[in-house]
Amino acid sequence: MAFDNGFLNRMPPVTKNLLIVNILIFVVMAVMPPAKEALVDRYLGLHYFSSPTFNIAQPFTYMFIHAGFMHLFFNMFALIMFGPQIEWSLGSKRFLFYYISCGIGAALIQEGVFALMLTKYTAMFPPEQLDQIIREGARALSQGMDFSDPTMSAINRLVNGGTVGASGAIYGVLLAFGMLFPNYQLMLIIPPMPVKAKWLVVGYAVIELVYGVGGSSSGVAHFCHLGGMVAGLLIILYWKHKGLFRRY
Repeated sequence: MAFDNGFLNRMPPVTKNLLIVNILIFVVMAVMPPAKEALVDRYLGLHYFSSPTFNIAQPFTYMFIHAGFMHLFFNMFALIMFGPQIEWSLGSKRFLFYYISCGIGAALIQEGVFALMLTKYTAMFPPEQLDQIIREGARALSQGMDFSDPTMSAINRLVNGGTVGASGAIYGVLLAFGMLFPNYQLMLIIPPMPVKAKWLVVGYAVIELVYGVGGSSSGVAHFCHLGGMVAGLLIILYWKHKGLFRRY
């Protein structure tokens, strides 16, 4: 326990509290009955704005919900690795603003990607039928079912399937680290080799772009990750223009 307290006490306050909140929410959801856990996912995860389950809070709440232990672990590991340095550089208030803004920016870009993806289906169905598919699909997913027709199922998953996780905000933190400490040497695990932070960030951005454009079916929201980086880039460039950084 002393080790745990010391570990947490060495963290700056926003990083520490983000870590605690994400873990607590995950634990609470893990002990919920499956039906209630699905309900939380349904209303707090990010959905496309035309979904019956969308609400205006979701671009904020989705970043505190995770799809499983490994999803939570990798996001929180990255927060622990890079968050303290960014918080010490920006200050706690500015870091909190940056983290939340990257998460919300990632959600908005993901919504835009949903809209673009949905356009290819609008020519297939009249608006009334498309709306009916979305409404009936939302009810079906809430009962653990889906359409047997692959096109209708694709529409349903696109509009009514939820996006969850802190990854958009975390990718913003990674982007900030690469911009504020570009020449810091990081050690990769696979392959085991050192790489400068700026090249690691570029590599991650390229990978996410390739998988996103390629339509990877892995269930990973690649454009949400890129959205967090884009939001972070715009914020940091604005702050740099205002002369708010001593090191860049």
